[in-house]
Amino acid sequence: MEHVEADILILGSGGAGLFAAHHAADQNSNLKIIVSAKGLIGKSGCTRMVQGGYNVVLHPDDSVEKHFKDTIKGGGGINNQEMAWTLVNDAPRRIRELETKMGVFFDRNEDGTVHQKPFAGQSFDRTVHKGDLTGIEIISRMRDQLYAKPSVEDWDEVRAIDLLIDEESRRVAGCLMLNMRTGEFIVVHCKAVIVGTGGAATMYKIATPSLEKAGDGLAMCYRAGTEFLDMEMMQFHPTGLLAENSRLNGGVLEEGLRGAGGYLINSLGERFMKNYDPERMERSTRDRVSRAAYMEIMEGRGTELGGVYVDVSHLGKENVRKMFPGMVERCRDVGKDLSVEPVEISPAAHFQMGGVKVSNDCESDIAGLFVAGEDAGGVHGANRLGGNGVCDSTVFGARAGDAAAAYVASLKSQVKVSDTQVHEIIEDIVEPYRRTDGENPFYIRNDLKNLMWEKVGLVRNGKDLNQAVAELERLKDRVNRVAVKGSQKYNLTWQELLNVRNLVTVAKMVTSSALIRTESRGSHYREDFPESNDERWLSNIYAAKGENGEPEYRVDKTKQTHINVKEIQGYQVVATSK
Repeated sequence: MEHVEADILILGSGGAGLFAAHHAADQNSNLKIIVSAKGLIGKSGCTRMVQGGYNVVLHPDDSVEKHFKDTIKGGGGINNQEMAWTLVNDAPRRIRELETKMGVFFDRNEDGTVHQKPFAGQSFDRTVHKGDLTGIEIISRMRDQLYAKPSVEDWDEVRAIDLLIDEESRRVAGCLMLNMRTGEFIVVHCKAVIVGTGGAATMYKIATPSLEKAGDGLAMCYRAGTEFLDMEMMQFHPTGLLAENSRLNGGVLEEGLRGAGGYLINSLGERFMKNYDPERMERSTRDRVSRAAYMEIMEGRGTELGGVYVDVSHLGKENVRKMFPGMVERCRDVGKDLSVEPVEISPAAHFQMGGVKVSNDCESDIAGLFVAGEDAGGVHGANRLGGNGVCDSTVFGARAGDAAAAYVASLKSQVKVSDTQVHEIIEDIVEPYRRTDGENPFYIRNDLKNLMWEKVGLVRNGKDLNQAVAELERLKDRVNRVAVKGSQKYNLTWQELLNVRNLVTVAKMVTSSALIRTESRGSHYREDFPESNDERWLSNIYAAKGENGEPEYRVDKTKQTHINVKEIQGYQVVATSK
């Protein structure tokens, strides 16, 4: 077992992780920083998959107040307003940093200003982009610039297993890691950890994230004892590509298709959004469009593959190919030409608004543990606006890097890793190798996906949620009976076991929180409680590991620190079914 010393360990190499690395290194070039990813740094993760763009106030006719109100309105009023205010105020600085320090090339207008396009749920066209492949541009440039920072060390295909916490002081001592290529464990002794591994949307049958995402950071933070909020709030992207029996199933067709004037059509040829949001139609928020598409499918107006259609052919073949080259290519991979014909799509699990409760500087309630990006909850409330995701990861990734560097500088001593704690964790996760017969984690993962899609999906009810709670306990028991054979070197069965173990941990919080919230708000829709109830539920649901290891929950009113949501024009937290 290898032991490695570092000042700061960063888990995840998306927008949050890479921005944190840059900022921490810029604060102090002598800090030893490790960036670790389950995949290849710069080639994996979800920020790289961002197509649409980045919401930011740049135009003189726009304002941070407008962006803030759009964010709170889209979030159903339960956002952490301090974090939302930070998001919209820091975004212009992060965009300038991306351009001038990282070398990112955003699309320009003829006069040289940065081009901004329309995105759903926004009162101004403020989405900065690089064609429809914005994420690749941002991550590639940030990855390249890390080569100029020799104090930052990159670890490819090394996954985090568990945080190592000094229980007496409640401080981070390090992290147990696994080199997936060799199967060997690594104990990282460090002063601070920044978690930015992303959410757990892959617990659903149809999902958009990169395949390596499995809620690892969320599950590790849960086991370490951090507090969570709003875990019931799972966003479904309205336009996930339907590609039957393919890994491309659920791949995002970006929001700009709707923003540019694309139509959503059911199997009868009707633009069905007229029945759900006649004012904004296809440019309504993600939660409303997703739910509308789901209801059309459930009521028998779906396509052969069980979806609906997105159609941009009326915009003209050449225009579509010029504006959306990446989307045209993606559809071509499944035998469809987006520029001349409708393409079948379905809502797909996309983004987790809930996450670890953190401060404005990404501090958790464990000293030395910082959480940024999708792993952190609060900023988006009940629903994230398209274009606010990569904005979130860069804004709060930067703040996490700055805060972690300051924290390390303030330390007078470093707590030691407990050898006993390390060996207990290792014994637990190698136990499946000692079983000669047992469960298959791939079958458990498939059952989990179907369960979450059918019982804890876009439309929920108490009966289904109660059944899901019971079934998740059975899945947890099955996880504990998995048998693994062969070597520890790149053992995909073992890796899948680690994935599904974390997904079930997160799924339990999602399901129980959804059962507690007896109303509909944002991405959370209860058909047995279809109305929103601000009197009772303008509130956040918090979760944390109890003494018996199971989650315990509490409810607290959302603090209206900047604006009373009732004062926001057009504030309406849930769309009616028709």
